[in-house]
Amino acid sequence: MSGVDLLGVVVPARDEEELLPGCLAALAAAAAHPELSGVAVRVLVVTDGCTDGTAAVGHAAGVTVVPGAGRGVGAARDLGARTVLHAARQEGVPAGRVWLACTDADSRVPADWLVVHRAAAAAGVDALAGTVTVEDWSGFPPGAEAEFTAAYTAWRGAPDAVHPHVHGANLGVRGDAYLAAGGFPPLLVGEDHGLVDALVAGGAVVLRSPAAPVRTSSRRVARARLGFGADLDRLACRLGAD
Repeated sequence: MSGVDLLGVVVPARDEEELLPGCLAALAAAAAHPELSGVAVRVLVVTDGCTDGTAAVGHAAGVTVVPGAGRGVGAARDLGARTVLHAARQEGVPAGRVWLACTDADSRVPADWLVVHRAAAAAGVDALAGTVTVEDWSGFPPGAEAEFTAAYTAWRGAPDAVHPHVHGANLGVRGDAYLAAGGFPPLLVGEDHGLVDALVAGGAVVLRSPAAPVRTSSRRVARARLGFGADLDRLACRLGAD
């Protein structure tokens, strides 16, 4: 089943009142792209045990805010995805006509991000695994950006030239494929890999595309331990940063 009637954007957030405004502003710009005419866009923020003003930021931006139970990013993403699908079903939109686009509260999507996700859905794939870029390298040792970029883009020299990355900050999946795969597993880290692995194991078609990379935070102490922030911290420490 190609094409979608609803693009549901899921953003898990834990104490992100400082960075969430930039994330939501970027999503608003992406949702307003003229090539999305005729497709509904619904942005949903899941507050994962927040103790700050994250929920207020979401309400002020006019997006749907769903309180999570503070059980971690995997449970938060799954709650958001299932909330979108439930609301769509109540409105008569089947899961196969819903595309779930996932990003993070510390990230900023490009203006054509949802256009790329919609195009993937129209092409008939079940999921899209995208890439990311690091927003600011100013606090890192010399050479950190070059070393990261070389390692991150090494796939371009491979015979099949398909990137191997999976990021919750840039991941999309058709609603029926999401349900068939069991959704995001309730993990504190690696929930994105868990979902993609389940999709592939179930025979779903996953498109790996470098188009419309998402800019993500360069902070080395991330909300999810052992996640992307931990990777950046290891790189900085190896190059001699405090």
